[in-house]
Amino acid sequence: MTAQYCIAIDAMGGDFGPRVTIPAALDALKRHPFLKILLVGQQQQLQLILKRHNQLDHPRLELLHSESVVAMDERPALALRRRKDSSMYLALQSVADGRCQACVSAGNTGALMVMGRGILQMLPGIDRPAITSAVPTLHGHSYMLDLGANVDCSAEHLLQFAIMGSVMLKAVEQIALPRVGLLNIGAEEIKGNEQVKLASRLLSEQSDLNYIGFVEGDAVFAGKADLVVCDGFVGNIALKSSEGLARLISRKVRTSFTRNLYRRLLALLALPVIKELQQQLDPGRRNGASLLGLQGIVVKSHGSANRDCFSHAIDQAVSEVEMNVPERISEQLERYLQRSSASE
Repeated sequence: MTAQYCIAIDAMGGDFGPRVTIPAALDALKRHPFLKILLVGQQQQLQLILKRHNQLDHPRLELLHSESVVAMDERPALALRRRKDSSMYLALQSVADGRCQACVSAGNTGALMVMGRGILQMLPGIDRPAITSAVPTLHGHSYMLDLGANVDCSAEHLLQFAIMGSVMLKAVEQIALPRVGLLNIGAEEIKGNEQVKLASRLLSEQSDLNYIGFVEGDAVFAGKADLVVCDGFVGNIALKSSEGLARLISRKVRTSFTRNLYRRLLALLALPVIKELQQQLDPGRRNGASLLGLQGIVVKSHGSANRDCFSHAIDQAVSEVEMNVPERISEQLERYLQRSSASE
């Protein structure tokens, strides 16, 4: 069957490189019959692992050789200048050239942001890209952005993040009017710094946004908002804290059920509930952070992602390709810019 779209994978990125990215790519090909994958990396390594999986001649898998790899601790600006022959750079370039419709990488986040901005360019009306991902809530999940791309943000940047995130949720999650909240230290209008207060006023003026006001940290996980907007400094701390807490709860539950024979017997009865809780709290099931604002689809996987987690990131890219997220964001931004020009 002819592939209708192609996704480029930085096969060398992340803590485990092709040992994880290639099996995850093969899993994705099984799930998506119209998908073609371009594996970008050091060809000899890629061929060796594909041969182990007996998939060296897969009809919907193509290899692109790269000479170098962006190290996880490499400085982003230096990576952009010196690593134009790297798997990350060439994967992004394949999107810019139209060869692929999306790029997935578990590599250096800073380098991916800088390269993505330099190679793909920004959407008109967007100053900076933002990272968004799903977080668990009482009744499913919501999204947060920015999660680390922009440590310092103006009120205008937060407005742009809200517009991009709202459009993405409409496309990917099929939510007609996503509830947009602004993360703050209190729900009252008098709370927060001047940047957050000004951003709140800007958000409330947008008729296309379903802005519900300030939300506090605990309200994020209660599912009060479908999209929670914040700067990258706050967002990254909130995300990493929630992931750490999820792992702590999971380990505490396992430890509590193994302290003695009686508890082990109870664990057998409670095993289905325990597994369900672990799945709901597992950060890997929501692996795949979208880099919004670029003229192309880029999905960032956790550097420590395993096979299943990286495969979830590929699924995220597939969804965004199918829903044409960048074009939808661009259309809403154009309407916003037209209104802003008319009011001046």
